[in-house]
Amino acid sequence: MQLRYNYRAYPDTSQRRALASAFGCARVVWNDCLRDRKEAQAAGLPYVKSADLSRLRITQARRTEERAWLADVSAVVLQQSLRDLDTAYKNFFDSLKGKRQGRKVRAPRYKSKKDTRQSIRLNTNAFFLQDDGTVYVARVGSLKVKWSRRLPAAPTSLTVTKDSSGRYFLSFVVDTEPDILPEVEAESGIDLGLSAFAVLSDGRKIDSPRFLRRAEKKLKRLQRELSRKAKGSKNRAKARIRVARQQAKVADRRRDFHHKASTQIIRDNQAVYVEDLAVSGLGPTRLAKSVHDAGWSAFVGVLEYKAALHGRTFAKVDRAFPSSQVCSACGFREGPKPLHVREWTCGECGTVHDRDHNAARNVLFEGHRIVAAGRAETLNASWSAGKTRTKVPAQRVEAGSPRKGQTTQAGIPGL
Repeated sequence: MQLRYNYRAYPDTSQRRALASAFGCARVVWNDCLRDRKEAQAAGLPYVKSADLSRLRITQARRTEERAWLADVSAVVLQQSLRDLDTAYKNFFDSLKGKRQGRKVRAPRYKSKKDTRQSIRLNTNAFFLQDDGTVYVARVGSLKVKWSRRLPAAPTSLTVTKDSSGRYFLSFVVDTEPDILPEVEAESGIDLGLSAFAVLSDGRKIDSPRFLRRAEKKLKRLQRELSRKAKGSKNRAKARIRVARQQAKVADRRRDFHHKASTQIIRDNQAVYVEDLAVSGLGPTRLAKSVHDAGWSAFVGVLEYKAALHGRTFAKVDRAFPSSQVCSACGFREGPKPLHVREWTCGECGTVHDRDHNAARNVLFEGHRIVAAGRAETLNASWSAGKTRTKVPAQRVEAGSPRKGQTTQAGIPGL
């Protein structure tokens, strides 16, 4: 499997100028090739092939007076920019044809030199790791790197990125074998929330750190200072960097929290089940800031790849599953409850439930059912699991809404 390792880089003044030139040249090649394809489409001409664009916009352009400065950077950077454009078009076409899951992908767009985040991508022909701990990048030089951990294998590609706060990062892609952890008996269902970041089916709660809320006071002051600066001035550029640095601190703390919490969960449990939340649907609501501050989607993504890396079972429970409406003790469904109801008593068996803990237990039971049905990727599942099954409409007792005035019983196995 492929993993990505990020490290902070510290280029000197001349290397920063060389990287800025590489960022600009890669952007120009992208925009030139994109313009040719858009003009061909508008004129009703066939799709322009990559080989023709490479010859016209890279090889021949470097020999012209207008684009002679393209020769100042490595040709690998320019070729990789064209390949990235091809990938963007492929994702767009696959999304139109329904071959790509998830949200619809937009058509490629032009890149602006005013973007605060810039990057270039290199293959092994344009970089290598040196014995003194530096990384040599073609036409840039030896970059000083802060090695926070060792690379498990030789990298296959490198992405050099400058973020909005002016920091430089090296991102290596490495092919590694899965690091299978010893098997454990525990399994866990996870209910994500705002009052508590996560509640596990065994009763444990992970408090919500609220990194953005804690930094809000300082961010407001920095943003007020930014709004008072004249547009286009150097003072405004300095104020923008101060805001970006504070935002980067918030993002770094949240990312560190996600990795530590997910690692602990994966190590302690053989199987992890989590609800598939509609985070984008909560964007226009009054809870938007708190939802984005929690970073549920990023956390679930980290859980998923770490489960695959360490040989754990991972499954997502459909968001339509009524985890908060069903009694985890007897399986009786009482119907929807407003958010301010944090505890409730089952009308069938009389069990008193904590709302989040009950939902986590229901997610665990539903995850068991999904894995048993063969619709989740596990170590022991066949390659065709979940692919050869015919699509069956969801049963009313599982994911449907109860009729008015009636309660239904959810069919959760094991209850």
